Amino acid sequence: MRNSMVKKGDDSTTIILTSGASGRINALFSLRALRSMWLLINTFVLILLLPFRGRRQCMTAEKGGGVGGCGQEEDKSSKSVRVPVAMVPWQRTAAAAVDKEVAARRALAIKRVVEDKENEESLREFSLFVTSRGDTMFTQSWTPVNVKVRGLVVLLHGLNEHSGRYSDFAKQLNANGFKVYGMDWIGHGGSDGLHAYVHSLNDVVADMKMFLGKVLAENPAVPCFCFGHSTGGAIVLKAVLDPKVREHVAGIVLTSPAIGVQPSHPIFIVLAPVFSFLLPRYQFSAANKRGIAVSRDPEALVAKYSDPLVFTGSIRIRTGYEILRITAYLQQNLSKVTVPFFVLHGTADSVTDPEASRKLYEEASSTDKTIKLYEGFLHDLLFEPEKEEITKTIIAWLNSRL
Repeated sequence: MRNSMVKKGDDSTTIILTSGASGRINALFSLRALRSMWLLINTFVLILLLPFRGRRQCMTAEKGGGVGGCGQEEDKSSKSVRVPVAMVPWQRTAAAAVDKEVAARRALAIKRVVEDKENEESLREFSLFVTSRGDTMFTQSWTPVNVKVRGLVVLLHGLNEHSGRYSDFAKQLNANGFKVYGMDWIGHGGSDGLHAYVHSLNDVVADMKMFLGKVLAENPAVPCFCFGHSTGGAIVLKAVLDPKVREHVAGIVLTSPAIGVQPSHPIFIVLAPVFSFLLPRYQFSAANKRGIAVSRDPEALVAKYSDPLVFTGSIRIRTGYEILRITAYLQQNLSKVTVPFFVLHGTADSVTDPEASRKLYEEASSTDKTIKLYEGFLHDLLFEPEKEEITKTIIAWLNSRL
């Protein structure tokens, strides 16, 4: 069993506030948000009851001998006037808007891959695959040009971002003989779906397994590792709990994994399923809580939140609920983790809980496990000022297992 390591960071911290949706699960179910939700539910129920109210009036008229009886044949001497009702196909319009937005995101994702000629040591390509649900997923790969491929890394990004953000990291892995594959999960990057809306993280886990199967088929007998950041780390961790996946994975690296993300009050766990069912795509402005910094590097924050492929709006109810569900599942199954893993977390991370990573290290059944806690570091470890040092640490861990 490998030892726990702690890394201290610079005490002088530059805090940049962001408007991204990461880490706002607590705010999602704030009192203000709940009041707004209650008003919306009341309105929704009233709308549903309107037809029944009309029917009730008709029944009253029938009992009172009213003309026509709302369903009986009218007096032949009276003329029936029917007013055509214009039905607005709002669902079709909304779907068309999403399709248009997806097309724009995919075009931008493809453009970035095609135009990436900065590093002649790496070949960057993209591909698409269709899931069992019929959704098209955008994927990309980085292949070493002058270095023999010794291992594979399948990369899963975090909530609201995309695989292209890890291009520099992938190229450094290339230089060390690792071919890298990245998948934009549903509602993210160049993949199908409403931006940042995730109806089911179980679907994302299934998509990841399918993608991993394709990667393994293309590269038989090559050791394969998985990397996941934040919610992507939770997805990877849940995937390798499947014995069929575990046997094909040589190890996993998790940065700031979403193992511990809890609402501010237990009652919200009871209310969340109801709200996510009634208004799954609804966004709360109250959930767009400012004040959560994810990096101590101002330039990295500007680059992230000026990227059109990064979602910076308020978190959607269903997405937040799905994160609560997967974290709860992982918390109950940490002892079932047997895969070799390296978990890295900043102690000042206010998006995901570093203590949950410590709990993973302590409870997992893996005989090969390592944890590294960076004192004072924030959520996006690979975009912190010390990113080069962190990258070298990850590569060293991977190299030692080939």
